Amino acid sequence: MQVPLEISYKNVEKLDWIEDFIHRQVERLQRYTRERELISCRVAVEQDHSRQQQANPHHVRVEVSIPGKKRLVTSAEPRQVQKDSENELRNVIRDAFQAMEKRLKKTLDERRRDTKSREEPRALVTRIFPEEGFGFLKETVSDEEIYFHQNSVLHDDFERLSVGTEVRYEAVLGEEGLQASTVQIVGKPGSRTSPEGEELIDVPEGWKAG
Repeated sequence: MQVPLEISYKNVEKLDWIEDFIHRQVERLQRYTRERELISCRVAVEQDHSRQQQANPHHVRVEVSIPGKKRLVTSAEPRQVQKDSENELRNVIRDAFQAMEKRLKKTLDERRRDTKSREEPRALVTRIFPEEGFGFLKETVSDEEIYFHQNSVLHDDFERLSVGTEVRYEAVLGEEGLQASTVQIVGKPGSRTSPEGEELIDVPEGWKAG
């Protein structure tokens, strides 16, 4: 964590067991993050004395920040006020951090999936041979064609492919050059035909089919 843990108290005595317990919860949080993905963590431990009742419930608020100016906040209160104040506070701290674990894990998983999708190269189908079960791709910035087999097309979408279909792929080096190990449809603009009957493809400027 880039910034030291901050713990604040309101109407609650600062005790060693509280500090130790919160530090252990923060260590658990870091299991769901990779290097430098958890910038800071602030924990507020409070007890509401404004309520007119013999036992006042504890309230714990957890706030973490991650790269991208993203801030996540969770909080917890006891479902039922307990006579054992220490046990109640321990449970409330645990509930607040468990909620943060779920939210943090979901947020980081979504971010990693988005990053992976952006990093994966994209290409257009240049040639397709449905009966033989294979075809070729070409990136918009390269003249090299990439072979792919129908078994490498995800979700059994080989039959949906046509010249001009945009795909995301992963390539490996085979005996005869690059070939796609996975192919996933991104967009399917389809092909169109000119007045002269020539097949045309909606492609980015500067891209040439083989």
